[in-house]
Amino acid sequence: MADSKRDFYEVLGVGRGASDDEIKKAYRKMAKQYHPDLNPGDAVAEQKFKEVNEAYAVLSDADKKRKYDQFGHAGVDPNGFGGGGGGFGGAYDVDLGDIFNSFFGGGFGGATRSRRTGPMKGANLKYGMTLEFMEAAFGCEKDITVTKEELCTSCKGSGAQPGTVPETCPTCKGAGRVQQQTQTLFGMTMVTKDCPTCGGRGTVIRTPCTACGGKGRRVGKKQLHVKVPAGVDTGDMLPIRGEGEPGRNGGSYGDLYVEFKVKKHDVFTRNGKNTFCEVPITLAQAALGAKVSIPTIDGPVEYQIKEGTQNGDTASFKGKGIPDKQSPSYRGDHQVRFTIEIPTRLTEDQKAKLRAFDESLSDKNYQNRNSFFSKLKGFFR
Repeated sequence: MADSKRDFYEVLGVGRGASDDEIKKAYRKMAKQYHPDLNPGDAVAEQKFKEVNEAYAVLSDADKKRKYDQFGHAGVDPNGFGGGGGGFGGAYDVDLGDIFNSFFGGGFGGATRSRRTGPMKGANLKYGMTLEFMEAAFGCEKDITVTKEELCTSCKGSGAQPGTVPETCPTCKGAGRVQQQTQTLFGMTMVTKDCPTCGGRGTVIRTPCTACGGKGRRVGKKQLHVKVPAGVDTGDMLPIRGEGEPGRNGGSYGDLYVEFKVKKHDVFTRNGKNTFCEVPITLAQAALGAKVSIPTIDGPVEYQIKEGTQNGDTASFKGKGIPDKQSPSYRGDHQVRFTIEIPTRLTEDQKAKLRAFDESLSDKNYQNRNSFFSKLKGFFR
């Protein structure tokens, strides 16, 4: 009996004042939850799925919803006074394919693809470009060759032999979609799907273009001049608008994304906008201090090392790093780490002089060494 059915608003979990969007959102959520493909062999889920679809078929139709609000289930019962076509046993025009497409990004349980007769943007492309360290730091210009699809120059992308034009599909009348009444476990359902004659395009080509075989596009090579901005790093991408592949049905071109990979440098490393390098100095330079040449990406800079410089001491040079991609006038810093190189292969005379020099030193000349051994003495008491 119609009166034994649950209230359709209750089935979808919405109030009687719910908007069309709220009803559709609730239906999507519950249809996904109870779909038989996600609950194989679950009779309870199957029954709830049937109930949810029945509720939505009524509440999504303005006329049926009005009758249901006024007369309840009897108003939409095909055997009741509400008039034909309302019970779930009747045929409902519900495009489940479009609904499940939003969940899974493609066909679901035989669901259809989205309509393809409207303009669609072309595919985006990616091109990998390898740069030298200095090219990435200061920017450069490169000529590249991209292999991609382009509109056929013979048919101008129509796919039809020059002098002819694509014709409106006689099956779908240009809609690209057809409706088919299907018997399911839950009754008769109207399923909307791509037209089998035109494949969803809405047009058919009687005389295909001989240059492209009716595809309307051909694979070719295109040369581009790319201006690489200063400061790019490995993994950065430079978008070049409109240099992807052509769209469909009058849609715009996609974009080309140039992805950068920066080679390692023999001297410098970088972290973001900051550059780094190690500078070896002699024992005498560290002890006495000295003027040394510091390499930067701009060229050498003279720097005075202080007396008593220790191994691992650092110096920073502000504004000598990598330019910022958005504001090239702003640059990172260059940081230097000094490493003291101990001389090797000394002559006997040099060794004797070094021993004499070492014996001439007192404990006050080695503060870190004395502090270390003082701690050890306290540790082993």
